[in-house]
Amino acid sequence: MENIVVSDILRQKEFRFNKALGQNFIFDSNLLDAIVADSGVTGFDTVVEIGTGAGTLTARLAERAGKVFSFEVDERLKEVLDLTLRGRENVEVVFRDVMKMSDAEFRAVIGEGSFKVVANLPYYITTPLIMRFIESGLAPDSLTVMVQKEVADRLRARCGTADYSAVTLAVEMFGDATVTRTVDRHMFRPAPNVDSAVVRIDRVPERVAEGEVKAVKRAVRAAFAMRRKTLANNLSSAYGIPKAEASEIVASCGFSADVRGERLTLDDFIRLSRALPR
Repeated sequence: MENIVVSDILRQKEFRFNKALGQNFIFDSNLLDAIVADSGVTGFDTVVEIGTGAGTLTARLAERAGKVFSFEVDERLKEVLDLTLRGRENVEVVFRDVMKMSDAEFRAVIGEGSFKVVANLPYYITTPLIMRFIESGLAPDSLTVMVQKEVADRLRARCGTADYSAVTLAVEMFGDATVTRTVDRHMFRPAPNVDSAVVRIDRVPERVAEGEVKAVKRAVRAAFAMRRKTLANNLSSAYGIPKAEASEIVASCGFSADVRGERLTLDDFIRLSRALPR
């Protein structure tokens, strides 16, 4: 359906954008097609979309994917979507909040097969929603998501930079993150206050051995608990061990006494986790 028609439908239904729900819709055909192309979706794929909105991205995904499950929390959009997605037999719109669903409830909706996430994410829930998928047992093949540019910078930050964080490492534990394009704020309606970027995260199975994931995550959380503190000080607090013992562990891993968490790579954290109390 042409974008101008979607806009007309929204006006006809007297739809009012809800800022609290992070509703910033995309209507530009070229951008919608580019997002779908960036995702690498094919007719063999099941796609999960978070935030159906007016259904503009949903419709483009339906043209390429085998099946699209689109989750939306705003039931005011039901009448709009009945029109904008009319005839899209491979689309199922689910009016539920993914953040409030268990893995089992989610699987009961989409089935047990593999899937890809493609979404123009509501800004207010961007990072928690990405973590919802990469830190759960759901393990999508990939996530291609529109996020704030500053979030994109954190997701793929380099070790030692200001943007490097526990979130960066959580993503790296899951797979490889790539910024496929930046998007000007004026491409959305209504326009947000920041520019955006499309990030694709491709899963790399067993980047961290299954039996070590919990320990590595704990070490990462500890190291970034207070960025101004040294690694040894943070470990002492998080693990309840004397500062001297924490310093010995840091030294045994080959790190300097004053090193901070943002200087450690994922491989460093794996090595560190093996030296820490379990």
